[in-house]
Amino acid sequence: MLHIAQAIIVEGKYDKIKLASIVDAMILVTHGFRIFRDPEKMALIRYYAKTTGIVVLTDSDTAGFKIRNYIKGCVKQGKVIHVYIPDIYGKERRKEKPSAEGKLGVEGIDKTKLLEAFQKAGVLSQEIPPKEDPITQYDLYTLGLMGGENSKVLRKRLQKQLGLPELLSVSSLLEVLNTMMTRQELAEKVASSV
Repeated sequence: MLHIAQAIIVEGKYDKIKLASIVDAMILVTHGFRIFRDPEKMALIRYYAKTTGIVVLTDSDTAGFKIRNYIKGCVKQGKVIHVYIPDIYGKERRKEKPSAEGKLGVEGIDKTKLLEAFQKAGVLSQEIPPKEDPITQYDLYTLGLMGGENSKVLRKRLQKQLGLPELLSVSSLLEVLNTMMTRQELAEKVASSV
């Protein structure tokens, strides 16, 4: 079992149960959209962001991104790491039918994919110093991933190739890419996906 120093924020109790079988960490549950009306839980999340840092791990559907963005907007101080699970279509075992968007949530993703998602976000590696030469929006532009006619299509293709969810914003994609690779590695990935 892996020990993670940061508090992990998930949507539901089944997500917590799944993660607790994989990692040793403080796991906080938002109870879905209830977080929007729970100032005490939000205060606790802010506390952990300032002290240990937090890892936000929500489903890759629209609801998960709304919760993620709400937390991102509410936490002004401290360290926030976003871990994204890939878009995998299917149905969780305990449910009778798939979710509205047909994607598996955190509870339905297998252990290996979850650990890969943590690795991509830099959570499982030693403290990574800030890059001296990070990937910028200009790099995304010059590689055709932003500001061009087919930019959105190219970004989605790259996100799929990297196992990242399709709903990532450009700024979130940039943040994740900087934890995963160098500028040169990104250029090579883009060239190989064309």
